[in-house]
Amino acid sequence: MKETTLAIIKPDGVARKLIGNVVGRLEKADLKIIAMKMMTMTGEQAKGFYKVHEGRPFYESVTRFMSSGPCVVMVLEGEEAIAKYRRLMGATDFRKAEEGTLRKDFATDIEKNIVHGSDGPETAAFEIGYFFSTLELAG
Repeated sequence: MKETTLAIIKPDGVARKLIGNVVGRLEKADLKIIAMKMMTMTGEQAKGFYKVHEGRPFYESVTRFMSSGPCVVMVLEGEEAIAKYRRLMGATDFRKAEEGTLRKDFATDIEKNIVHGSDGPETAAFEIGYFFSTLELAG
């Protein structure tokens, strides 16, 4: 089934000049980028994006990190795009990620783990709408 998902190259990935590596792997995985922009989230934008995690122990640190520098926000489209991208990302804890995944190959920290991806269709719809209008989607 063809679907869309949100992908973010986090501030650590941008700072470490990994944008090309990530985009290349997305294309090799047959995930089409239908929208892309670079932005630096404000603290309030990061808190709104991660609102579902409000009250959890990592909420403050993740929102502070995600607003610490530029990130690349993308909408991916493809067959089973959500599951395909999640496999490509690897486990949140890079030490537990499978070989060949983005996090296993590039992450250095459980929070600063290079990329973010939607975990399901409802989350993807919210996350895509958070950053992009339908006019910005080229799919």
